[in-house]
Amino acid sequence: MASTSLSYLPSPPRHHLRRRLPSNLAFLSWRRTLAPTQLGLPSASPPPDSGRCCVPFPVRCTSQAAVATSLAPGTPVRPTSILVVGATGTLGRQVVRRALDEGYDVRCLVRPRPAPADFLRDWGAIVVNGDLSKPETIPATLVGIHTIIDCATGRPEEPIRTVDWEGKVALIQCAKAMGIEKYVFYSIHNCDKHPEVPLMEIKHCTEKFLHDSGLSYLIIRLCGFMQGLIGQYAVPILEEKSVWGTDAPTRIAYMDTQDIARLTFIAARNEKINKKLLTFAGPRAWTTQEVITLCERLAGQDANITTVPVSILKFTRQLTRFFQWTNDVADRLAFSEVLSSDTVFSAPMKETYELLGVDQNDIVTLERYMQDYFTNILKKLKDLKAQSKQTDIFF
Repeated sequence: MASTSLSYLPSPPRHHLRRRLPSNLAFLSWRRTLAPTQLGLPSASPPPDSGRCCVPFPVRCTSQAAVATSLAPGTPVRPTSILVVGATGTLGRQVVRRALDEGYDVRCLVRPRPAPADFLRDWGAIVVNGDLSKPETIPATLVGIHTIIDCATGRPEEPIRTVDWEGKVALIQCAKAMGIEKYVFYSIHNCDKHPEVPLMEIKHCTEKFLHDSGLSYLIIRLCGFMQGLIGQYAVPILEEKSVWGTDAPTRIAYMDTQDIARLTFIAARNEKINKKLLTFAGPRAWTTQEVITLCERLAGQDANITTVPVSILKFTRQLTRFFQWTNDVADRLAFSEVLSSDTVFSAPMKETYELLGVDQNDIVTLERYMQDYFTNILKKLKDLKAQSKQTDIFF
């Protein structure tokens, strides 16, 4: 009888298997030392040439990489078999759709949830239950997989370290032990320059851990998603609700997640881009006020803007640090401070376009993305209004 850890996976054909899954999971060596840091993250002495990754605060990170032993090589898996982690997220779902459109065999690792991710199955993907915060659920999901595309991040209500550090360490160790051919990891632009921000420091430490794991990998640093601007600015303006912003001149080069997914697969198939770090940025960096002005013009109405001074964010973060149960809130506010500071989240893309063989004119601009959204949504609102008027006619 199959073990319970394998019960939710369909039995793949033998020619898909790279290695059989050991019953005792003895290959999974996840040893870590907890230090009394404010985040309580794994700590150890930094490896040689590790840079600034391992710092006294807020993250000390070197978990030991797993070593596969006593595993006979099996039949190589097909290069088209991929596992998407975080498949229900803003970026993850676009990665899944792109992969299916390009003919990949897509498996999605999804946490057990009250509302199943049926839309992924409807698209043609295989959905398996697993949880990065429970390492014992991971190995079975990797059987027969060639490439992992890691789009996962923690939920707002849970500690950052649970998924974004401890879960990723477990996933990378399992990938190494199971002989995964390639690991694609999404990180944050300039994460190595902000050790004071837990999420960004964790991303940088994960990059280092992946580099030291011995896996073939691709790290992609991102600046921002255009999709996130819809709920943040476009919808509130249309519904005449408050639009929240800060008084900081931060500039962000937003990118359409569909373009990110497309460029990801181009890069993943390029054998010359192995163990590389790429940064994806949109055609132009925008301030919050510029985005709001664009939305106002396309919506044909003014926004009700509520400005939150950066000083308020800093004070709130310092206040929440006093209480253990609000530490996670403080960690996320630290990230908000960076996004609200005088920084530019952008990077030149000319060399990246040349490396990938992509025409920069094919990359969606924010103006075009927002124009398409407002054109479609305003047309729907107009149609609904017309239908509403027709129902008011009586004979």
